[in-house]
Amino acid sequence: MPDDVAARAAAEEESAFSHPAVDPDSTAAYGDHPDQVIDFYAPRGERMPGEAAPLVVVLHGGAWRAPYDRRHITPFADFLARRGFAVANVEYRRGAALPAQGGTSPVAGRWPDTFDDVAAALDALPALVREALPQADPRRTVVTGHSAGGHLALWVAARHVLPKDAPWRTPAPAALRGVVALAPIADFTVAEKLAVCDGAAAQLLGGAAKFAERLPYADPSLLLPTGIATTLVQGRADIVVPQAVAESYADAAAKSGEVVGLTLLEDVGHFPLIDPAADACAVVAEEIAQLAW
Repeated sequence: MPDDVAARAAAEEESAFSHPAVDPDSTAAYGDHPDQVIDFYAPRGERMPGEAAPLVVVLHGGAWRAPYDRRHITPFADFLARRGFAVANVEYRRGAALPAQGGTSPVAGRWPDTFDDVAAALDALPALVREALPQADPRRTVVTGHSAGGHLALWVAARHVLPKDAPWRTPAPAALRGVVALAPIADFTVAEKLAVCDGAAAQLLGGAAKFAERLPYADPSLLLPTGIATTLVQGRADIVVPQAVAESYADAAAKSGEVVGLTLLEDVGHFPLIDPAADACAVVAEEIAQLAW
């Protein structure tokens, strides 16, 4: 990798993580585990009197690994709240803190706990929002997520097309205005070929021995069409989750008969999409607004 590419990626990551965490207006539990919580941010932008705000559900990234919790994406959640959205920032169980076998990175995700939590959080959300965010209009809900959270956002929209024996399957599509997935790990097979996040997708599914068996329950590129409006936002200069992963999902959607938006940003890497100081973050907010409003 050229030194200038690596240096720019490092600078982008440093900028995204330089913002202090923003405390939520309230937090509610959707289960008994400490990670089974949702932070709520009330809309701070200008609205017409009596007008309810669209609800944005945020699913954070971090390769489904324990060190990366929802706190790192709170500046992004606050950025959306300041743009007039009501925001629900979801936490979920991630991998163990111990390194994966043969590697140095912590294990990515827990099977089936990570999926259990995201499904439970979305199922509990309507009732929790009525209590925590009376300003929100749940009928205008958009789910967004970054990186591994982008995968989860796509997966949330596909629960009704999961295999019939999947415990997370729903009888009908989720009541969503749409999904905006940011540099998502959207095709697990391509991600593994490219060694995205040190093999995180395979770890999430329980390792190589379980990868093929569990892929139909977890890989968004195999869960199409969803019938839910979907946009992917991807930096062309992303070296963490390369553009090819998003393009593969968009191709799979097209083959299924579904049109998926793919917004490619020049000279943008992985982290500006959630960095309030970056122009790319404003593009993300606009993509969300186009679906929500």
